[in-house]
Amino acid sequence: MMGYYDETDITRNKTKSRKSVKPVFSSILSGVVGGALVFGVTTYTDQHDNQPLSNNSSSVIETSLQEKSTNSSVATEELSTSKGSIADIVDHLGPAIVGITNMKESGNVFGNEQSQSVESGTGSGFIFKKEGDVGYVLTNNHVIEGAQSIEVTLYDGEKVSAQLVGTDALTDIAVLKIDAKHVTTVAELGDSQELRTGENVIAIGNPLGEEFSRTVTQGIISGIDRTIDVKTSEGDWALNVLQTDAAINPGNSGGPLINMNGQVIGINSLKISQNGIEGLGFAIPSNDVLPIAEELMNNGNVQRPFIGVGLVEMSEVPASYLQENMKLPNDVKDGVIVGNVSPGSPAAEAGLQQKDIIVSMAGQEITSGNDLRRILYTETEIGEEVDVTLYRAGEKMSVKIKLSNRDATNA
Repeated sequence: MMGYYDETDITRNKTKSRKSVKPVFSSILSGVVGGALVFGVTTYTDQHDNQPLSNNSSSVIETSLQEKSTNSSVATEELSTSKGSIADIVDHLGPAIVGITNMKESGNVFGNEQSQSVESGTGSGFIFKKEGDVGYVLTNNHVIEGAQSIEVTLYDGEKVSAQLVGTDALTDIAVLKIDAKHVTTVAELGDSQELRTGENVIAIGNPLGEEFSRTVTQGIISGIDRTIDVKTSEGDWALNVLQTDAAINPGNSGGPLINMNGQVIGINSLKISQNGIEGLGFAIPSNDVLPIAEELMNNGNVQRPFIGVGLVEMSEVPASYLQENMKLPNDVKDGVIVGNVSPGSPAAEAGLQQKDIIVSMAGQEITSGNDLRRILYTETEIGEEVDVTLYRAGEKMSVKIKLSNRDATNA
């Protein structure tokens, strides 16, 4: 995740910080149930801060913004080739790149004035599609997450209202829409599968906000097929990314990583910020972005297999409690704890209970919530019946869970 330059590991780009997440296991010890169930498996959360439990408080989620100028009367142009230089690519692609502002309501402390919308964080984005009277903008989920309204800053500096089309926290992708009359240029998504290590790329975004809007940095593809463990509002996730040494700073989140043909081959999203480490930035590959974006435009969310549980990592609970109060055998070291079960969900129908410890699913061992999500979301299908092995009060048992989608469960 990008962002602040402390001696931590991975941060996300946001100009304004959020509260750090502190480990909490007292909720499960006291039997308090909290946390939202979204795509089927979420991190069990404390009711007070509504944030995922974690031992690692070093990860900081952040966002940022940018702006610049162009004539909105120009005919829409789709860019697929460069004019021979970085400057040409920037000139031609520039009108498709926008700033994103996350707005929230701020009430007056004295209660004698109406609440006002104030900037909560800023980031970058780009227009990737125009259809009828709508222009579609891609950005990161963490740029707009929690926004009560969203503002887009166009190339010419004009600020317009944007509506959220859909968002996916796990892949950190969000799609917005604006009036098509503001769209003069559409950025083309290239084929990230064709990238080779060492290829030249450029990044465009708004590091630190509007003051340095539309900053261009150059680098290479330093690595492909990287996997970075990230913490999201839907729990831990192993994110597939491209590695680049193009400078990525707080505010670049959601902005494009561009090849020398003027095509967007990634969305800048992460960097490693730690003393002694430079040039380790990461972008979500365009080939991963496009199918998610299309599903968000069609459905507003990503349809994934759903079981309906909140999860607590075993590392969040003292070993003595696991053994004495939950009767977990001493030789069982890996698994993930069921923090809560959504009423009427597949897990509830199968009889799962709070404090069950899941150790395998679909024949594969579970060592963490990330493992369970990976298996559930990438190796199973909606409607499939899967075998789950768990421990309950020290007793090992197996249950079958028929997977559904979230909409069907909530209907």
